[in-house]
Formats: sequence, structure tokens, C-alpha cells
Amino acid sequence: MGTMKYCSECGHSVSLDIPEGDNLPRYICKYCETIHYQNPNIVAGCLLSWQDKILLCKRAIEPRYGAWTLPAGFMENDETTSQAAAREAMEEAGARTSELELYTLHNLPHINQVYLMFRGELAEGFAEPGHESLEVALFDESEIPWDNIAFPVIHEVLEYYLQDRKIGRFPIRTGDIIRDQDQIIQIVRYQSR
Repeated sequence: MGTMKYCSECGHSVSLDIPEGDNLPRYICKYCETIHYQNPNIVAGCLLSWQDKILLCKRAIEPRYGAWTLPAGFMENDETTSQAAAREAMEEAGARTSELELYTLHNLPHINQVYLMFRGELAEGFAEPGHESLEVALFDESEIPWDNIAFPVIHEVLEYYLQDRKIGRFPIRTGDIIRDQDQIIQIVRYQSR
């Protein structure tokens, strides 16, 4: 849970308490009685392919500056998850796609995030770096920079895709990526349907 000091409704100090009828601590303003719920962030992104190659972006921002990733970012208000994924592809890689299909869902409870990754075709094979990317490139399976992939969740999505592409079937895949107190990452994969 992130630290909060002041109420965003009235500006008075908040305290961390368990509200009546609840079972978790929440920031509560004693002045206006607003309960501030903090919930996980949704990250939406996409794996776009063109002629058996996968679009990757080299990050121009922290965390993991200079590492490769799939275009993805936080969902905004007033958009659907697929709209968020398409927007991120445009912002990070100037990439367009006509149709996206939900592909993976990963829970990352240690950072309070849920990743929804979509799959689609890169329109006309065109991409160019956006302001959050140092460069973009289309990678063949043998060229993927596995040692420089930004995040474990992106590594998982790429592995799933390469496995599924071989059999020509892309089920929706789910899993958890959990980091324990010793910063060791566990990946729990669920049965795909």
C-alpha cells in the first residue's frame, strides 16, 4: 500500500485504520470521513507481429532504461483495455493494428499490478520510436535479446507466444509473478484453456 498523508478531497491529514465493516486498513480522513481505497493498477499492452517477427521497444525511461519490452503501460480512465493496449503501441512504437485479441493475464501482487497483454498484427510492418522508446525493432525468434528483456512478465508473454505459434493456437494464458521477501521471483502458470 502506498503512503498517503493528506486527503485528496479536503486536504486534511489522513490516518491508516480499518473502517467499520471492512477488514483491511485504509487511509481515512477524520475530517470529511472519506475512505481512500488503493487498488492495483492495470497495465495493458500488446504483442504485435509482422511476417513471423515480433515488435519490441527499447525503453527510454526507468525502470529498466535501455532494456527491451513489448509496448505496454498503465490504462487510463475512459478507455477499454484493448484501447489502452493500442494507445500504448502507438505512443511507444508508432504502431497500428486493426484487431487485438486478449492473450495473457498476469497478476503481480508484489507491485500491485495486473498485466493484460493482447496479440495482433502490426499494420504494414511499420513502427518508429515514440518518446518512451530509444528504438524499436522487429525480431525473429533467434534474434530476441533474452538477456536484456525488461521484465519477467514480458519474458513470460514472449515464451508463451513462441510456444503457441508453433502449434498455431493461441489460448488465453494466465499466471502470477510473485516476488518474496528475498526478492526471488516465482512464476505460477495456470492451465490455459
